[in-house]
Amino acid sequence: MKPLLLALAVAVLSALSLHAADQPNILWITSEDNGPHLGCYGDDYAVSPNLDALAKKGLRYTRASSTAPVCAPARTTVISGIYPPATGAEHMRSMTKLPAEFKMFPVYLREAGYYCTNNSKEDYNLEKTGQVWDESSRKAHWKNRADGQPFFAVFNYTISHESQIRNKIDDKDRIHDPAKVRIPAYHPDTPEVRKDWAQYYDRITMMDKQCGEALEELENAGLAEDTIIVYWGDHGSGMPRNKRWPYNSGLNVPMIVHFPEKWAHLAPADYETGGTSDRMVGFIDLAPTMLSIAGIEPKDWMQGHAFAGKHQTEAPEFSFGFRGRMDERYDLLRTVMDQRYVYLRNYMPHRIYGQYIAYMFQTPTTQVWHDLYHEGKLDEAQSHFWEQKPAEELYDLQTDPDEVHNLAGSAEHQAILEKMRKAHQDWVMRVRDVGFLPEAELHARAGDGAPYDYGHSDAYDLETIFGAAQLATSMNADDLPAIVKLLDHEDSAVRYWGATGLLCHERAGVEAGHEALRDALEDESGSVAIVAAEALGRFGSEEDTTKALDVIMAHANVATGNVYEAILACNALDYLDEKALPRLEEIKALPTKPTGPAPRVDGYVRNILPKIISDLEEAH
Repeated sequence: MKPLLLALAVAVLSALSLHAADQPNILWITSEDNGPHLGCYGDDYAVSPNLDALAKKGLRYTRASSTAPVCAPARTTVISGIYPPATGAEHMRSMTKLPAEFKMFPVYLREAGYYCTNNSKEDYNLEKTGQVWDESSRKAHWKNRADGQPFFAVFNYTISHESQIRNKIDDKDRIHDPAKVRIPAYHPDTPEVRKDWAQYYDRITMMDKQCGEALEELENAGLAEDTIIVYWGDHGSGMPRNKRWPYNSGLNVPMIVHFPEKWAHLAPADYETGGTSDRMVGFIDLAPTMLSIAGIEPKDWMQGHAFAGKHQTEAPEFSFGFRGRMDERYDLLRTVMDQRYVYLRNYMPHRIYGQYIAYMFQTPTTQVWHDLYHEGKLDEAQSHFWEQKPAEELYDLQTDPDEVHNLAGSAEHQAILEKMRKAHQDWVMRVRDVGFLPEAELHARAGDGAPYDYGHSDAYDLETIFGAAQLATSMNADDLPAIVKLLDHEDSAVRYWGATGLLCHERAGVEAGHEALRDALEDESGSVAIVAAEALGRFGSEEDTTKALDVIMAHANVATGNVYEAILACNALDYLDEKALPRLEEIKALPTKPTGPAPRVDGYVRNILPKIISDLEEAH
């Protein structure tokens, strides 16, 4: 290296080292699939001594929330500091990209001299650009940093994951008596459900032990007084109707922060040792908060609020959540929460809550719950999950913590409903939610670019598309004439919502828009054609069903078509039930794997086709 370049490099490194010497270490401990079911959160059934001890010397957040009730979109929020509905990354195991000038937040910490490690789960729905981590593997550790270098280290514990609830467990780890577990109002009280809940709590205790080992290692290394500690769970429990559903039970997470005396000046404004905070904090806030702690001004494109560090802000009034495609099943839902209420807006009310998801149905609770419903053995609260959704839901956490009494129709709650509805609508417009595009169109319109850029361009007529989605899914029969007119619009996303609205109204929708739906079978947008075909196939004439099946089968071939349209078409086939019987042999011959690029979604057609075939063979 030339002398001048060498001197410059030394100067830059020296400057970084000097800056880094003034920075705190940051240790993240994260756990999978667990809500605030810890002793420090007042749960007497829980056994969690290590996290309870951390809470006694730190600050415990009571209104912390994930943005999504499932891991990939939740962790995508964390790493980017942007809501996935704004980046096109809301769907489970999808893949999009950030705008070229945006970076995942550890990049900015590394630029400030931090040694950044992740051990080891990523699961982002966004392409990584540049070097995000110094190391991301099962061997990644803060101890591998240079002498004196500050670290940002993440340790992810998976022992409490949904999949572990249904695994065998050693007798030494069986510490929770199923007879003593509290069963929420929406679950049936059966031996299977009690066993699953008890084993979930056993796994929480095992996770707590791992957290304790990480904290002990830090203490033994003499780094405890130099390190800010943040613990959080990535969404609600792995039990059905917690995981995958953006109720409070699916989004409310434990979050504990500890600031040693040396870094007390960076602590949250309401920090009190052993105290609690009801500030609305969420995963959207973690990226700007970590930058703020490191003395870096959060990027103006980040959509959260720093709750600690030099650049902390006032608390927001609301937390926002969402649900998109969950594995092989399409859905669209947005959530608003404040200190007391939970508001949900369902944009696919024609789909039941408990759509069949192959992975979810491996849990014994899911199976027995489903079977009891179809045997007519559940009460109203327990039956809700297996039925279609209303357009809006509103729950009072103070009087109804299990969220089973929908207040959207309550006269005395209309002012609250209006307030939450407006907060939702304002948020959609503010973040430029691209989730109102069918997934196939989301990728087609973004092309090789970032969906975020498309969403912020004049090409995305969000006002019109969002208006169409609200009209189409209002479930108001008086809106049917206006919904039919949506199918004449020049924007295919508006036409998609027109077809969806008529499908939501079932036979009445098909009768009101029969001619428009028949025309839509030849729509240039496959998503529009598929939804129109499902409506006609399920609620039209025998001739309609024949034509609809032709359209659906053409799009269900994942080897020759668009993978997202194939998933949508397979969903439509499943909902046609016995009307798809004439095509059983063709369905059996459908390929299960795409031949072209299908990052992270290549297995979802394979998940759904066996169920369709099994159901049809049983009906046959």
